[in-house]
Amino acid sequence: MAAYGLYNHIRANRVRSIFLIVGLFFLVYLLSFAGALFAAVMTEGDAPLDYLFGVARGYFIGAIPFVTVGTLIWLWIAWQFHQRMIDAVVNGHDVTRQEEPRLYNLLENLCISRGIPTPKLKIVEDSALNAFATGMNEKQYAISVTRGLMDRLDDKELEAVLGHELTHIRNGDVRMMVIAVVIAGVISFVGELIYRGIFRSGVRGGGWSGGRSSGSRGKGGGGAAIAILIALAIVAIAWLLSIVIRFSLSRTREYLADAGAVELTKNPDAMIMALRKIENRGEIAGATAFVMEMCVDNPHSGFVDIFSTHPSIERRVEALVRTAGGRDPGPIAVPAYEDEPLGEIGPEEPEELEEVEEVRPAPAPEYEQPLPRGPWDYPRGNPFDPWQWGPWGPRR
Repeated sequence: MAAYGLYNHIRANRVRSIFLIVGLFFLVYLLSFAGALFAAVMTEGDAPLDYLFGVARGYFIGAIPFVTVGTLIWLWIAWQFHQRMIDAVVNGHDVTRQEEPRLYNLLENLCISRGIPTPKLKIVEDSALNAFATGMNEKQYAISVTRGLMDRLDDKELEAVLGHELTHIRNGDVRMMVIAVVIAGVISFVGELIYRGIFRSGVRGGGWSGGRSSGSRGKGGGGAAIAILIALAIVAIAWLLSIVIRFSLSRTREYLADAGAVELTKNPDAMIMALRKIENRGEIAGATAFVMEMCVDNPHSGFVDIFSTHPSIERRVEALVRTAGGRDPGPIAVPAYEDEPLGEIGPEEPEELEEVEEVRPAPAPEYEQPLPRGPWDYPRGNPFDPWQWGPWGPRR
């Protein structure tokens, strides 16, 4: 399953990016109408519901130019400065070849092999094991690697992770994820403003305090409470739609990025081993949920895996074993100490040596002074030496 260069997937991501931007404006306009409805209640008081809707419609039409300009400014700021914002959150910084020659050479070799520009390299000073890619175009693309990942992975495993992030860049996943993060940020910000405005103003005594009297608006009234409930419902719907947009981003992008890394490195075992080492060790201190969604692994990836932004490590490893023929070593134990190699628990204790009693050599037996030896190396005077006896008695 070759993921790198899947033009259908790349084209689909470009179409998704366009729809995401269109969806952003739709949700902002939806929230703007909720704000206009709230403003109508504030200015007109407890008027009939249809009258409040008419006033809100006028406010909304008048606010459209300002809302559009404000959203475009927000997009421009996110386009230009999203990397700096992420670096400030996760404590990341640029590195050069002189500072990190090992990491830089691995990434450059992968880019040369495919003839693509080399993205910027960044280091996140954190002991977690994770990495992510950011950027909206070739001039902005960057790959951030945590210090813990560099320390715990060997060259082949680190190369596989870099190949994973390069595939995300090549397939257009990075641009799409950044846009999704911007959408979520805008909706959360505007929705919270409206929500706080409604509840800080408050409904007292079942009617809306303040505003004009509804007597001059004709018979009836009591539309303020319903209008406020409708405004709150619109805010909730917009927030839910932003969540749906985030989860609509196909989780197959992670499978494709894993496969793309294998195609780049020709080493499925390295990718599998890297995933096993990253498993349950990827939580970056200070990183928001939106940043974690762009990482190799998101430890907090949703409820019962249905709403998760990443498939589980187990499923990703199974896919690599099934399609690329890799070997799975199984889950790796979490070390108890940061400086301990992965796969071991607790510090390595020195082996206790058994106390061995000192064995002293036995004293040499005392022998009598050897007798002088003859020419055949036998001591003279030994009565049991046959060479000392001749046919006629002892030799002299």
